[in-house]
Amino acid sequence: MLQITSLSKSFGPQSLFENVTLQLNTGCRYGLVGANGAGKTTLLKILIGEEAASSGEVMIPKGTRVGVLKQDRFMNDAQRVLDLAMMGDERVYAALTEYEQVSHSEHPDAERLAALEEQIQAFDGYTLESRASTVLLGLGVPLAQVRAPLSQLSGGFKLRVLLAQVLIGAPEILLLDEPTNHLDILSIRWLEDFLRNYEGCAVVISHDVQFLDRVATHMLDVDYKTVTAYVGNYHAFVAQKALVREQKEAEIARVEKILAEKRAFVERFKAKATKARQAQSRAKQIEKIEVEVLPETSRRAPLFDFKQVRQSGRDVLSVEGVSKSFGEKHVLKGIGLNLRRGERLGVIGANGLGKSTLLKLLTERLQPDQGKIQWGHEVRIGYFAQDHKELLSDPKLTTLDFVWNACPDQGTAFVRGRLGRMLFSGDTVEKSVASLSGGEGARLIFCRMMVEQPNVLVLDEPTNHLDIEAIEALVKALQAFEGTTIFVSHDRWFVSQLATRVLEITPQGVNEFPGTYDEYLQSQGQDHLDRAQVAAQAKQDQRAKKEEQKEQKGRTELGWEERKRLQNKLKSLPKRRDELLQQISNLETRLSEIHGAYAGLYERNDIEAVQKLQREEQGIKDRIVVFTSEWEQVEGELEELGALVG
Repeated sequence: MLQITSLSKSFGPQSLFENVTLQLNTGCRYGLVGANGAGKTTLLKILIGEEAASSGEVMIPKGTRVGVLKQDRFMNDAQRVLDLAMMGDERVYAALTEYEQVSHSEHPDAERLAALEEQIQAFDGYTLESRASTVLLGLGVPLAQVRAPLSQLSGGFKLRVLLAQVLIGAPEILLLDEPTNHLDILSIRWLEDFLRNYEGCAVVISHDVQFLDRVATHMLDVDYKTVTAYVGNYHAFVAQKALVREQKEAEIARVEKILAEKRAFVERFKAKATKARQAQSRAKQIEKIEVEVLPETSRRAPLFDFKQVRQSGRDVLSVEGVSKSFGEKHVLKGIGLNLRRGERLGVIGANGLGKSTLLKLLTERLQPDQGKIQWGHEVRIGYFAQDHKELLSDPKLTTLDFVWNACPDQGTAFVRGRLGRMLFSGDTVEKSVASLSGGEGARLIFCRMMVEQPNVLVLDEPTNHLDIEAIEALVKALQAFEGTTIFVSHDRWFVSQLATRVLEITPQGVNEFPGTYDEYLQSQGQDHLDRAQVAAQAKQDQRAKKEEQKEQKGRTELGWEERKRLQNKLKSLPKRRDELLQQISNLETRLSEIHGAYAGLYERNDIEAVQKLQREEQGIKDRIVVFTSEWEQVEGELEELGALVG
């Protein structure tokens, strides 16, 4: 589907990757990962022809439709959201538009209309509007705004319309750069389902580990100045990469030990006549032995370290009856909240319901229409805004100045040292803050926050521009922070690692839970943030109710013959249950054998054999699901029949 041959890219003396050869296949979904600045987005631009490679080539079959998520693409604010989404299917939209124009002209061309009609039907054009509406709703665009002008949507929702354009076009190759940015949890789930059912070739840059685990069939790792393909999702890739690195390091250690022993022999016996020939032989062997030099990884994690200048009081925050509206739109109503020192409050919910507004109210960037917000004794707030462009807009302000302004009494060595912890070193400390990338800007703001040493951190989508290594480092630092944290995030892994309390904002109001994110989901009886699961659960509950009614009726009307038949069935079920358990056990044993075989195949880079085992593994997992389902059914029948026939 997409062939990359001997591809290299350099910017002056800096080489991003060299001599990359890969084949990306239909039906596969590739997660593209690497440190910020390693070349992920550059590789994507080369694939679509927006940027030239230094050498090598990219081959895409002629006529292949390629869909690309471009976050800087221009869109007309006056156009309807639905029309902009429909434009994603360029062939159909163009045909529908022309058909409308020709049919309403003074002298319609019947032959042209017939040709357009045929083209529209051939590409399923008359369903375009419903398909576009379905995708927009799935991505969380409110129904009331689907037919409204784009100008009514916020920046985050405009990006969803761009994503809808790409998905509606039914491309055979799909290239997405950070598609989960600005999506809420519900929309991310919808996108996961869409991509899992996508039949083309997809390449997705993402820092959302859970998203990559659920979507990716392969991983592309931009590191060591190359791009390496791995089979499996993100966690499988991490294990494979670590194993390969460990094996190479062990091999180098083995060779170096052999060299050391030979050198010691030569040094000891080179002057001894009886051993001189052996010493010379070993000296020649030493000259022929080459020790592989492992390249340095481009992955570097910043050193987050949040200290408090002083501890706050025990009662940190009190919110009573807070409401906020923008014109006729009621965003927050009657919010109440009490927070104590050391708690980490995760604020979740769909976009547009007021999560960021709440944080702006708490930090006095907005004033409530009603209610009272009272911070506790000695509270000192550090705020990370979701959109920090205004804070970093001065082209004359350097990164060094930005941090130094927060600690003017400190010397340059102190400030440079803090910047170094956040991966700013050398000339980068003199860069203009206005020229920083999203990830650099986020790290710089955290750097200043660490210098200011607040005892309350208020963070609005802090992971949006950070790479995976930075997110993991941030989680560890926040877990170690002894102060109080209030944060909004759509990254489920991030929320699950940090939240000790959860505040979910819903259209019906606020749900507050004194526990972790996982505990909150369990308390709901299901992951109520997953629409599909909620619908399935409702149907399951309905079926269960009907079965219960049927069972009750059966108990009252059970005759002698029916009772005898059920008793015979009750005797046969234990045998079937044991057979199913044995089959499941055998399949699980085979799964263990397959998992044990992977390491050797990865070491030999035998991708074909790995894929063969993966297909067998998936087949086994499917059979285990079937057998487990039947086993549960048998167990259920045993219990029901036992109660029925006494």
